[in-house]
Amino acid sequence: MRSTWTDARLDEFKDQVNANFKELGQRMDHQSERIDRIQHTMVHGFIAMMLGMMTGFLGLAGVLITKL
Repeated sequence: MRSTWTDARLDEFKDQVNANFKELGQRMDHQSERIDRIQHTMVHGFIAMMLGMMTGFLGLAGVLITKL
């Protein structure tokens, strides 16, 4: 391993580090978009479950009211 770094090598290293951070930022943005889509799907599923449960409870209430 070299014990000294030249200015050119330091510049190359800096450029590579900057490129890696830029790539990491793009990957994080992509993951953020995926998480947003999953969250959107989960909200729609939750609403559908609540509507199904409300329909069932109202149906059960209707049966109980008509039997009394």
